[in-house]
Amino acid sequence: MSTSADVQWVPVRELGEVRMGKQLSPSSREAADQFPYLRVANVHLGRIEYVDVNEMGFTSAERVTYGLKPGDILLNEGQSLELVGRSAIYERAEGEFCFQNTLIRFRPNGRILSAYAQVVFEHWLRSGVFAAIAKQTTSIAHLGGDRFAALKFPLLPIGTQQRIVDVLDSLAELERGTEVSIAKLRSVRQGLISEQFSRADVEGGSPTSRLRTLDSLADVGGGLTLGGISSGGTLLEVPYLRVANVQDGFVSTLEMKSVRVTPSDMERFRLRCDDVLVTEGGDFDKVGRGAVWDGRIDPCLNQNHVFRVRCDKEVLDPHFLNLYMSSAAGRRYFLRVVKQTTNLASINSSQLKAMPVPCPPLEEQRRTVELVGSCDEQIAQEEDELAKLRELKVGLVDDLLSGRVAVSVAGG
Repeated sequence: MSTSADVQWVPVRELGEVRMGKQLSPSSREAADQFPYLRVANVHLGRIEYVDVNEMGFTSAERVTYGLKPGDILLNEGQSLELVGRSAIYERAEGEFCFQNTLIRFRPNGRILSAYAQVVFEHWLRSGVFAAIAKQTTSIAHLGGDRFAALKFPLLPIGTQQRIVDVLDSLAELERGTEVSIAKLRSVRQGLISEQFSRADVEGGSPTSRLRTLDSLADVGGGLTLGGISSGGTLLEVPYLRVANVQDGFVSTLEMKSVRVTPSDMERFRLRCDDVLVTEGGDFDKVGRGAVWDGRIDPCLNQNHVFRVRCDKEVLDPHFLNLYMSSAAGRRYFLRVVKQTTNLASINSSQLKAMPVPCPPLEEQRRTVELVGSCDEQIAQEEDELAKLRELKVGLVDDLLSGRVAVSVAGG
């Protein structure tokens, strides 16, 4: 058994080589011998991406100094404060890569396993150790090679290091399995939606008899304009939903704002359960984002940048409408009619009212909603399981590194 008594606190520099990368310069851009190098954009937490790799000049001596070997760990030297020190193990055996000075390379010596060092570095990132030693400039934090090298590292016997890595690998395998399951369920969900709305050719100009304009199926209303509120008489303070609250498929009420309105305005803009909320503007690909209001807050209003669609429930299920708006056919319509300005895209109420919407029998609509809802429930269960696994992993790392949980080593 290994306990906290086995831990030695050793400066990082004594456990491996710490080196900054080569600085990009005009001369290196123009040099004859160009070689690929990795930079911050390539190094993510626990993985390195090679799809967008730049090149600069490296002499044969510099390729020895700045070259990468399997088992090296690259850490973000310059990053936003919460991401400085983000790291991954370099494991590529093919090709020759160097690294830029926006990264720090840690090359472990025989006293430490790369996989164990990566566990510690991820722990330091999450717990704020890296952020605490970083130097902040205008918008970038710098880890600093010397400051990183001076950090006291929890050195354990090699067998204990390997056991910790094995335990965490088993949890990571469960995480990956759950992530795959979630991805499959999302694919099934998208397939169900695509199958249902594949005949809704809103772009081709030849709608079938099942397509009707939205304003013939629902009452489409705007929201309250802030600043244009009457100041006379009794005023009531009421919470309201803005674009930031209306996400794709759900409404977030974690951060709510309120406004003082007259009783008549409150009733005019008061939301009802099952109203479909649709965003008027925002980024180009987010216009028309929608969710069904569940009435969790009452009274609650909608701001003028959020449309309110109140379906005639005898012909159109609000959840079915929301699914259609998020489908490929629904998105095509919004992208076709959207008005783009310098940094904002938007739709108006006339365009929303004119949106062609498939209107099969209610039984068919509800069947689609139930099928997708069943997928959503399974996805929610899997995501909850994934969150529990990640929480368990975080707690286990804390306990293992602190010695609160003893590590059993085979043969020890």
